[in-house]
Amino acid sequence: MEEIEVLIVTGATTGKVEANNTAIKNIKRTARGYRNAANYKSVILLRSAVRTAA
Repeated sequence: MEEIEVLIVTGATTGKVEANNTAIKNIKRTARGYRNAANYKSVILLRSAVRTAA
């Protein structure tokens, strides 16, 4: 009930936050399988950089 009141008063939603969380999960999912932790981290950082630049 409180969430509905906040939406009515502020007009703010959690849509952007949820979209970011989904994007992070997808990036992590595609980077799995790397044995080297540095490569795993590099893939995550590169994909997130491409996403923010686009």
